Formats: sequence, structure tokens, C-alpha cells
Amino acid sequence: MNLSRRAVLSTSAALASSVMLPQNSFAQEQPRRGGVMTVHFATEQRILNPSLQASTGVYIVGGKIQEPLVDLDAAGNPAPCLAESWESSPDGKTITFKLRQGVTWHDGKPFTSADVQFTAMEMWKKILNYGTALQLFLEAVDTPDPHTAVFRYARPMPMNLILRAMPDLGYVSAKHVYEGSEIRQNPANTAPMGTGPFKFVQYERGQFIIAERNPNYWRNNLPYLDRIVWRVVGDRSAAAAQMEAGQILFSPYSALAIADFQRLGRDPRFDVTTKGNEGNARTNTLEFNFRNPILADIRVRRAIAHALDVPFFIENFLGDFAKKGTGPIPSVSTDYYPGPDTPQYPFDRRRANALLDEAGHRRGAGGVRFTLRLNPAPWGEDIALWSTFIQQSLQEVGIRVEIVRLDAAGFLRTVYNDWNFDLATGWHQYRNDPAVSTTVWYRSGQPKGAPWTNQWGWTDAQTDQLIDAAQTELDPAKRKALYGDFVRRVNDQIPLWMPIEQIFVSVFNKRLRNYANNPRWASSSWHDLWLAS
Repeated sequence: MNLSRRAVLSTSAALASSVMLPQNSFAQEQPRRGGVMTVHFATEQRILNPSLQASTGVYIVGGKIQEPLVDLDAAGNPAPCLAESWESSPDGKTITFKLRQGVTWHDGKPFTSADVQFTAMEMWKKILNYGTALQLFLEAVDTPDPHTAVFRYARPMPMNLILRAMPDLGYVSAKHVYEGSEIRQNPANTAPMGTGPFKFVQYERGQFIIAERNPNYWRNNLPYLDRIVWRVVGDRSAAAAQMEAGQILFSPYSALAIADFQRLGRDPRFDVTTKGNEGNARTNTLEFNFRNPILADIRVRRAIAHALDVPFFIENFLGDFAKKGTGPIPSVSTDYYPGPDTPQYPFDRRRANALLDEAGHRRGAGGVRFTLRLNPAPWGEDIALWSTFIQQSLQEVGIRVEIVRLDAAGFLRTVYNDWNFDLATGWHQYRNDPAVSTTVWYRSGQPKGAPWTNQWGWTDAQTDQLIDAAQTELDPAKRKALYGDFVRRVNDQIPLWMPIEQIFVSVFNKRLRNYANNPRWASSSWHDLWLAS
């Protein structure tokens, strides 16, 4: 893997010393207007509209152009954005949003409740990869006036859930841009139009995306920046070199190589930190395609999990910025983490071999039992390392693994639309509440092609019932108990495995001001970001 244990652990120590230092304070400085923010864009997306696809790769661009009803403040609490206030009925079946007045779309047309109604019913409920599950019981959105949107549910929607979901799953699109069109094919999907602080200008595939300051933005005298340029740089070393040359000012979401984090963390021009990513905890995944009858056998899935020495992998390749996970709800979730006392699969090669023998897969020529294809997501170096580690580990128990590497579009199509894989690896991101972006990995009935949802061909009625009951339970203690039952069930059935917890690492040029000032900063609007001279 071209990485020694000593090199990786020294990298982790260097990174740890970087993130534990307090961020420099520039409170005495006056914001400077103008300037161009340059961003490392590592993996191109098929669409850039966050109303249609929830992912960090979409938010990093679309989140500056479009806006959600509700955002997060510096402390991670729900804060007004396109919605100024909200209230719920006692039974949780009606939630009313009062919308901000005087907001216009980038083409000058007014933003109204009709836009919220259309987006919620036609995009969030029908298309948005996490929204389809979140809004499963949404029946209608009433618009009694242009600045009121009343969401009506067949089953209760916990207020805390909807508010925690809105920063990622509450982006609004313009009805007049999409109505009457084939939504998935609309040209605005790669040339987004919104109400945000920056207006889309140009997208040159494989090169760059440009957005410019919105002079009619509803936040007075903002934004400060003149322009944002996202530079498409798939090569991690090239991106790091551009940062050192000052051509890129920000690299998000652990997109650089581990060795480059170490080097840049020692350079006084840069801040290498997990700050600003607290709302985007992630776990490394191992996903199984149940359409392969070998993997449909629970004994094989459990054997594969037992064959992986996860603590060894973390210690030798990830270091201080990862720890052993225990399932789909990470330990950072203080409200819903059920604890480690759930079905687990400690490293046990003897047990793995016994389960494979029991499943009827005896070793054949060369000691090989069967062959599987593994598709790693091209998001970060840790995924590539994890995939190679899986390949080598499974070889020890007689499973040959062929790694098939694809670009972002190819991976999403192959795994989530064509289902042409055996195993896949990637990231699951936990966003404050299991119902936002976690349970959709397990609930059946997800639309075909929706990324980061259950596309495994796995259906389990008990899991579906637990997910639906927890999502609609208004009592916090009962919700937590239901999610504990959910984790125990899915860990036992293991349709996919999430054995590693991490937090994203970002690299900032210290010319930036007001950066990392909320828990989902890279995905947020950057309306108050400015550049020192």
C-alpha cells in the first residue's frame, strides 16, 4: 500500500496537534470586500441541485447558490434561513413554516410558498435520495398565502427531526424553472438557480465551476466575496501542490492524501482541522449485493466481517482520526447512540473459515472458495486503503476479490442504478438524527438510482417497521429505544457493515476569515466568508 505504519502514525500525530490548536481569532479585523475564493472540487457530480441529491459533493457547490428552509448556527442549533419561524401541532401531523419575505430568485422572480410546495412534493418526496424516506408520510403542503407553507403528515413528524433534517434535506428549488419539465433531466440541475448569496455563471466539465456575488441577496450587504471558483482536481497530489502555490484556498472533506495533511499541517500558511465538520461524522462502509446468492447467505456476510481486523487497520492506516465503529449510529450521536452492546463481529479468522465451510463454500483450486468484485467509491484515500485491506484480508479465508475502480459518475451508476457489483465501499454520513441520512441505507422501497440508500436488494419487514415507528415517535426516550432496537436488528442481519468512525479533515489557507464557523461549514452558504489581503 506504499505506507509504513510509522509514517501513518506520525501523520496522525501531526494532524492531531493541528486540530487541537484553537483557530486563530480575527475578531478585531474589519471584513474586506471583494476577492475570489478558490475551492478544491475533487469529484464531479451528475447534478448540482441539493433539492435532488443530498451529498457533500453537491452541497459544496449548490449550497452557495440555493438555500434551505432551516440552517444551523455556530452551536449547531436550527436557525432561520428561508423560513423565519415554525411551529408544530400537538399531534405532530401539521408543521407550519413562516417564510422570509422580500426574497427573490436569481432571475428576479419572488420566492413564495408555491416554490416550497412544489419542491417538497415533487423533489423531496419523490426524488431526493434521503428525502424520500424522511417525507414518506407527507401528504400535502398547503399554501394559504405566499409566505406560509403548511406541511401535513399522515403520521407524526417529530419537530426536532424535521429541524435537524432541513439544513441538508430542505433546499428549495424554483417552481417556475422545473414545473412541466422532466425534473431529472432539467438543465438547471447542472446550472442551478437559487436565492443564495452566489449566482451560477459557468460549468466547464473537468475544469471549473464559477459563481458570482448575488447583488440582490436578502442578507443586507452580503456576501463579501466577488466570486467562487471550484477547481476540478481529481489528483490529490496536484491539489496539494495548488494549495501550496496559492491557487486553491480550501480543500474539503478529506480530499487530500494523508501525507499531504501531514506536510500542510506543519506549514504556518494552513489550518488542517476537523473544525467545521462536526455535523458530518462519517463511517466507512462495506455494502453487500443480495442479488448475488452467495452474499444473500447471512453466514457469508458474517464470515466476511469476522475476516477483517478493523482495529489493526485503524491503528496502522488511519491513526488518531478514526476509531472502531459499532454500527450505523456513531458514538458522536449523544441523543441516539445505543452503545456498543449490539451484535458485533470481532476479528476471528477461524470463525470466518468455519462459517464459509458451513455455507457450503469449500476451498477449491489454489485455496479459493469464490470470487467477488469490489467497487470502492472514489471519495478519499481511506476508502482506497480500506478496499485493498478487504481484498488482502478476504484472500486469507479463501475469497478472491477483484477491485473495480471507477470515477464518481461510474461508481454511482454501477452501484446504485445498475446494481452491477458484489461488494462496495464508501462513506455513510450521519447528520444529527438517524432518520435524516442513516435509516435510508436499510429501509426497503427506495427509488432505484438514489445514491446512498438501500439498493442492495435486501428487504426486512421488521427493520422497516422499526424505522417507521422511530421516525414518527414524538417522545425522545421512546425514539432512542426504537433506534437501539433498529441497530441491534441491522447489525444482526448485516445487510451492510459500518465498522469505522471518522470526522472529515479540511485544509484552509489562513487568508480566509469566518471559516469553519458552523458544524457543516463546507456545505453552508459562505455568505459571511471573506479574504484578508
